[in-house]
Amino acid sequence: MSEFFRVAWLVMRKDLRVESRSREMLFTTLFFAVSCVLVFSFSFVRGGQAVEGAAPGILWIAIAFAGTLALGRAFERERQHDALRGLMLAPVDRPAIYLGKLIGLLLLLAAVEAVVVVMVAFLFQAPLFRHAWLLLALLVLGTIGFASVGTLFSAMLVRTTSRAVLLPILLYPVTIPVLIMGVSGTAALVQPEPDLAMARLWITLLIFFDAVFLVLALWTFEPVMTE
Repeated sequence: MSEFFRVAWLVMRKDLRVESRSREMLFTTLFFAVSCVLVFSFSFVRGGQAVEGAAPGILWIAIAFAGTLALGRAFERERQHDALRGLMLAPVDRPAIYLGKLIGLLLLLAAVEAVVVVMVAFLFQAPLFRHAWLLLALLVLGTIGFASVGTLFSAMLVRTTSRAVLLPILLYPVTIPVLIMGVSGTAALVQPEPDLAMARLWITLLIFFDAVFLVLALWTFEPVMTE
């Protein structure tokens, strides 16, 4: 088991080291997320007042769109110089490769979300930090659920030429429950009278979703990549 996590750590460190040199994925993903929030702010803010209840949906839409962009390039570097084949031939557990890629993506999305949450709170006057720990739980669990499915689909489509089109088509129908739970939980926190019990219920459902899909992704990653 220690070898499993060591491999995952090495894959994650490799991705972060490459990204720290170019910052290509970080900048493009962040720019895309910020652009989404700014466009929505021109539509849903009138006279300095935001449309009531708009902030949670806009927050999660920006996260989903930015996450899709990052997931589409998750295995892009491995396609160059046949590096993916070398990675698959390495004498290591293939689910560990999946876990390392997933953690690297989660750290990237966490940096993007830190900026997006502040922007949404400011532009839409949303009290997102009133119950910061519950919001953090929603963001962490929602991002894990979204990225765990997306990383698996990104690996499945890495050899296809139309992966940029196919990824959203496969990803969104499966992850719509995650987005609904995230939006509903966030809305329960930012309404005038916060419904903390409802927010905790959505957090519990996200935990269940994450557990199911993480197990399924780890279980199916090896046969998917073998085929």
